[in-house]
Amino acid sequence: MTETSSIVASEAAHFGGLAGDWWDPRGTSAMLHKLNPVRLDYVRDQVDRHWGLDECTLRPLDGKSALDVGCGAGLLAEPLARLGARVTGIDAAPELVEAAKAHAAGVGLTIDYRAGDVAALAGSFDLVTAMEVVEHVADASAFVRALAARVAAGGLLLMSTPGKTGLSKLLTITLAEGFGAIPRGTHDYDKFLAPDELGAFVAAAGLEVVDVKGIAFSPTRGLHLSEDTRLNYLLAARKAAC
Repeated sequence: MTETSSIVASEAAHFGGLAGDWWDPRGTSAMLHKLNPVRLDYVRDQVDRHWGLDECTLRPLDGKSALDVGCGAGLLAEPLARLGARVTGIDAAPELVEAAKAHAAGVGLTIDYRAGDVAALAGSFDLVTAMEVVEHVADASAFVRALAARVAAGGLLLMSTPGKTGLSKLLTITLAEGFGAIPRGTHDYDKFLAPDELGAFVAAAGLEVVDVKGIAFSPTRGLHLSEDTRLNYLLAARKAAC
């Protein structure tokens, strides 16, 4: 862990303790399994828009590098690899990294998984993702700067996080954690960020925010992309080409 690390040891331990059933869609990470298809739809749309690609292309990330920060056991990293990217995944919890390595080997995917802090990682990547991570770090501004430093010139940063609203607190903490849909203690409302707060951190790190989209919930549609950012939202930002 470096001097500028945003890793919170208790957070890493909390998520590391969930490694055993991370890939079970009915296990402790069930909510992530529900979120993942929505996030992937957004990733695909933003990748196509950013690089001007045909939406029917099966491997839009061919020839590109991707870094998934807070990769967990690989729920997003594996689809990125299937979309053609050379993927590196990094997570603060060694238990999750070991689970990610085992799962990738079992499905025949080559992904460079590492345990550690993005602030200490060398190199740059065409695509950097950090989904449901910024609300778990020690210093959100420093974490965003570390993410931005890993984005290559002309590259794309994609993030997601809960909205800082009463609705998000009610559904994510009071209800989801209270009734066991999400493990208790997963979230701290004081660390939630409104879209303009996160956008300000991204801009201060030298990237241009190009899109913000909400993730909403309804009984008929479940979790879906929306203009409503109160529950959860995704943000896309680009780094200028040199």
